[in-house]
Amino acid sequence: MALVQTVRRRQLGAELRRLRMKAGLGIDEAAERAEGWSGTKISRAENAKVAVKEKDVATLLEVYKADKELAEALLNLVRNAGKRGWWQSYKDSVTDETVDLAALEAEASSFRTFEWAVIPGLFQTADYARCVIERLTTRPDANIQALVEVRMARQAVLSRPEPLKVWAVIHEAALCSNVGGPEVMAAQLDRLIDRVKLPNVNVQIMPMNAPVHPGMSGAFSILGFPQRQDLDVVLVDATLSTQWYEEPDEVEQFQGKFQQITAEAMGVEDSLKFITAQRDRLN
Repeated sequence: MALVQTVRRRQLGAELRRLRMKAGLGIDEAAERAEGWSGTKISRAENAKVAVKEKDVATLLEVYKADKELAEALLNLVRNAGKRGWWQSYKDSVTDETVDLAALEAEASSFRTFEWAVIPGLFQTADYARCVIERLTTRPDANIQALVEVRMARQAVLSRPEPLKVWAVIHEAALCSNVGGPEVMAAQLDRLIDRVKLPNVNVQIMPMNAPVHPGMSGAFSILGFPQRQDLDVVLVDATLSTQWYEEPDEVEQFQGKFQQITAEAMGVEDSLKFITAQRDRLN
């Protein structure tokens, strides 16, 4: 099962369990009240072991007396589970993790990220992305062109009718590195300046001389979804592995880390000035 499906199922299962317990119902008692459900089915749904139909979830939400806003958010999770997006055509060329990220970004309303080594993928030029992917991929059979195309296509979320709201904190080192040479790097900083000017984008730079902060433990991203903060997920992407965190207490820890990181970084206006100055040095 694709990772994105696992994340969705866990989100749904965790909420169904929480709602059942809030309603003061045991599994068997809930099954008796919900047409089409058995105790085993409820248990498997709560533990993300089985896919469930929209009408069945709607029945359970009615039994649990879920508020309208949460009910709609959870039903949207179920509706989107089988949705085919543009990324599906790349499934044979890129990793499951890349497909999962594209799928979740398409559904998300917000994206908060800390990057210490590279410019975030949503802001990259094709030339910069190609250089980074070629040097950092650990797969000898990687389809570099497909990976670059996916990274470029992902950026459509920034200009869709309801654009993704992005708040990125980028370490100064990423701006000062020489990815692809001065020409490629200058064009990348031009692209970053253009993205900073979008109304749905905030960028802060973490200076080299910043005090100790949580970002020193590595890069991460928080994807927020419409209506409910308790459906947010976190991506920690390392060289050899990708880890998703979706339990509310785990996500809350990363949200706290991001808040501390933004407090230590330059302000938005000063960050733009810093990016512009670095670009000018390359021209």
